[in-house]
Amino acid sequence: MGAGVVGASVAHELARRGRRVVVLDRGPGAGTGSTSASSAIVRFNYSTWTGVAASWESKHLWESWEGFLGGTDDGALARFHRTGGVCLDAPELPTDLVLNLFDQVGVPYERWSPQELVQHLPHLDPGRHHPPRRIEDEEFWAEARGSLGAYFMPDAGFVDDPAFAAHNLMAAAVRHGAEFRFRQEVVAVERDGAAVAGLRLADGRSVRAPVVVNAAGPHSAVLNTLAGVLDDFAVGTRPLRQEVHQLPHPGGGTDPLPFVADLDLGVYFRSTPSGRLMVGGTEPACDPLEWLDDPDVLVDHVTPKVYEAQTYRAARRLPDLTVPPTPHGIVGVYDVSTDWVPIYDRTSLGGYYVAVGTSGNQFKNAPVIGRFLATIIEATEEGRDHDAEPVSCLLDRTGLTVDLGHYSRLRDPASTSGTVLG
Repeated sequence: MGAGVVGASVAHELARRGRRVVVLDRGPGAGTGSTSASSAIVRFNYSTWTGVAASWESKHLWESWEGFLGGTDDGALARFHRTGGVCLDAPELPTDLVLNLFDQVGVPYERWSPQELVQHLPHLDPGRHHPPRRIEDEEFWAEARGSLGAYFMPDAGFVDDPAFAAHNLMAAAVRHGAEFRFRQEVVAVERDGAAVAGLRLADGRSVRAPVVVNAAGPHSAVLNTLAGVLDDFAVGTRPLRQEVHQLPHPGGGTDPLPFVADLDLGVYFRSTPSGRLMVGGTEPACDPLEWLDDPDVLVDHVTPKVYEAQTYRAARRLPDLTVPPTPHGIVGVYDVSTDWVPIYDRTSLGGYYVAVGTSGNQFKNAPVIGRFLATIIEATEEGRDHDAEPVSCLLDRTGLTVDLGHYSRLRDPASTSGTVLG
């Protein structure tokens, strides 16, 4: 269930392994839901070893996207742009913690002093303002209290078209025999005793299947409720409305900037292929989160209040940045878990699996998510108790082995950073 970048990745991996796969999505095409609103940043700064390892493996697959997929998508593919990435020092995700994980995993980085930060990024003001504040707070405009250092990830960047990346995965899955059915709404999860039997659609038809994967993004919690599997989830999920805005490039230039994560002010930004700047928020504590009871009921256009909050923060960091009076951007919905870490797992219902709670930080890991789910599914269907004896997965490009129990629905949600950075 779900043909976003996560569902398409799972379909691709299962079909590649010889399984018969049918993908159902209520939308008109692959990647047309929350995937299409992704900033598609490829970075490696997570608060856990597994998070770093998964993103580092995925980077290698984005770089060799055609080889990984085994072909193109009618002669074209989404493309990874290696711009590098900068993370400014902030207490929410301590620099020493991240760099220690980079050393363990083998992620290259550079540590920059405030002076080196300005040398590398002369457009950027290194002033320290933490904690982030609302723009109506007079303290927002206060002078900086010291200067920030940063670390630089030379291999970071972004994927230029997230929806097309999902379509690429769909095309690859179809080459292996997968079937995608769009404008198909699931209204019930059918059971055979303690196991899943299939799905019932709004038009009354049923799709029989001994294995079902919920990868429905912001609609995943509704489907898990229909399946009756939430009783033992220690980590929940909720839909969260998000906005991302586009501005002219600072100083009127077009040279691509590195991706910048600025938790000191509560904002992030990256260049776009067209030479503009994409700006989003890092969910600082001062900003109210826009949780949705129904992911289909939302204000679907950018709002002046959020636009000003995010762009003014970016302008404090980039003094040459021009903020036009008229907002321009996109609105999306995250499927957010309690601890901002995804749930890739089995459930209490036999044959029913979840790839949910991707929390706006998992697009980059799309190339490995399918492998994670397929590994859990095959081991569980062969009789292994993934809850008691978590499955591990060997990552081909980096040679790292990750414990997939990290993504368990039963985990302690206090074990990660608890932020969008994961």
